[in-house]
Amino acid sequence: MKLLPNLQALFMQFAIVDIETTGGFPDQHGMTEIAIVLHNGAEVEGKYETLINPHQPIPPYIANMTGISDKMVSAAPSFSAVAPQIFNLLKDRVFVAHNVNFDYSFVKYHLQQAGYQLNVSKLCTIRLSRKVFPGFKKYGLGHLCRELDIQITNRHRAGGDALATAQILDLVLQNNGMRLIKELLKRDNHSQTLPAHLPEQQVQNLPQLPGVYYFHDQKDKVIYVGKAKNLKKRVLSHFTGLDLSKKRQELLRTVHRISHVECPTEFVASLFESVEIKRLWPAHNKSQKRFEQVWGIFMFEDNRGYLRLAIDKKRKYLQPIMSFALLTDAHRMLWKLVKNFELNAALCFLDLTTQNEWPEVDSYNEKIKQAVQWTLEQKETFIIRDKSACVLVENGVFYGMGTPDEDISLAELDLLKEQLTSYPENEVIRSMIRNFTERYPAKVIKIA
Repeated sequence: MKLLPNLQALFMQFAIVDIETTGGFPDQHGMTEIAIVLHNGAEVEGKYETLINPHQPIPPYIANMTGISDKMVSAAPSFSAVAPQIFNLLKDRVFVAHNVNFDYSFVKYHLQQAGYQLNVSKLCTIRLSRKVFPGFKKYGLGHLCRELDIQITNRHRAGGDALATAQILDLVLQNNGMRLIKELLKRDNHSQTLPAHLPEQQVQNLPQLPGVYYFHDQKDKVIYVGKAKNLKKRVLSHFTGLDLSKKRQELLRTVHRISHVECPTEFVASLFESVEIKRLWPAHNKSQKRFEQVWGIFMFEDNRGYLRLAIDKKRKYLQPIMSFALLTDAHRMLWKLVKNFELNAALCFLDLTTQNEWPEVDSYNEKIKQAVQWTLEQKETFIIRDKSACVLVENGVFYGMGTPDEDISLAELDLLKEQLTSYPENEVIRSMIRNFTERYPAKVIKIA
């Protein structure tokens, strides 16, 4: 389709690209085909297309979809062999594709592996079409071509899909799209880096404040939770830069919506992030989803009447007198109690040798009670006052947090609790609170 030339368009050169691959991740999968349609802003001026040998098997479901088989690519050139020509075609043009982040990430990565650094502007025809042709239910290539009455030949092959994408670009330009394209290509415009299905306005509406953000998939399920000092800046950082990791590629493909909760400080956001990761267990959060093997020192009375201390895994319905993330820490503390209060190591399951003499029950039990009382005294009740936020730790256990009224007495715990939200404690929260109190002791208010 030929357009009337216009001065604006003639100054912009486009390369419309489509690729077929063996999978979804540039650093793990290869390309099986690439097509590049050259467009001068007025008309198509050339086309390049080739099969590529990925040097790995093509999964059956991909072979069935594209029609490209292992046999077809066995005699095709490796990407490194065609990389010089591909780089020369792309280096001075705007890289255009339908869901551009996918194609661009593959081409950029494999060019880099071949010794070429591709750094060009990019345009996504999904995002362009949403703005120029609003109101369609879907903007995938097949759906969009049906809506725009574009005939696709050789669907799911690089050449056919690239030519269809070029026709979409033509229609965009015919509908005064050059002004929009120039706006999208501005250095401070991040829309081309965002996931194709994520409405740009959701990111633009994010505040530049501390908080917790949520990435939702097509079914609105939360797939990632993060915290930020600046919500807008942090969310944008997920989709900018040169990161080609599997996690980023998954997020670019699957994020459809962003929601957020503002927090008064970054510290509160960190605590709330940990709470939400444990509650929602999102697919793409890894660091805080390891199983917490929590140990405790428990007290019980045996059949001889002795009060005994023992280390065991933390139980759902049993409350330990002290909790530990590491078994070694629990052993260290129990030995400390044995030495400081002259407890019997055998009765604490620390000495497994045969015992000939046992202490008198009542006097020994009194020592156990003194040791337990000492542990309780170590469980302080205090408040962390971080700007307008309050974080309450009661008897050594994280209670919750919130933003209470300014005139409330922090010493009146019952009234304070009414204005705080209670949350479950976990190992990460305990560690963050311990580190924060050590770093900012002036923000800690101890409650007698």
